[in-house]
Amino acid sequence: MNVKVLAKNRKAGFEYYLTEHFEAGMALRGSEIKSVRAGQMSLTEAYVKVDGRQAWLLNAHIAPYEPASRFNHDPTRPRRLLLHHKEIQELWNAIRQKGMTIVPTRVYLKEGHAKLEIALARGKKLHDKREIIARREVEREMSRQITRRE
Repeated sequence: MNVKVLAKNRKAGFEYYLTEHFEAGMALRGSEIKSVRAGQMSLTEAYVKVDGRQAWLLNAHIAPYEPASRFNHDPTRPRRLLLHHKEIQELWNAIRQKGMTIVPTRVYLKEGHAKLEIALARGKKLHDKREIIARREVEREMSRQITRRE
């Protein structure tokens, strides 16, 4: 399978505990898919909203495609996610629990189609984030000591 990652939400893994991942298609316009293929997409402020029947990607920024001129798209318009009905129901039931949300993690091309990976997530507390940072610094320092001794 030929997969090319176009955009990542790097903060998602730091801000949330990611539990279950889903693959969704996106309903894009012509100028949007051209911008996405060019890597002109950002997921930093994006989130997913489910209303029971449909799932929507909100606040994802897809830069305007310059050659499209007046036929261009709105960079942050809501985009419908293409999921199976059972998956939408599973997401809908999960987010009704306290503390659960849906986070977009990455956008990639798979067999010529733009796909969005979304994950069910639970927010991390501040002390959890501090613990992760401290552990990362200790590991980094240990690897420095090992490389100095060699």
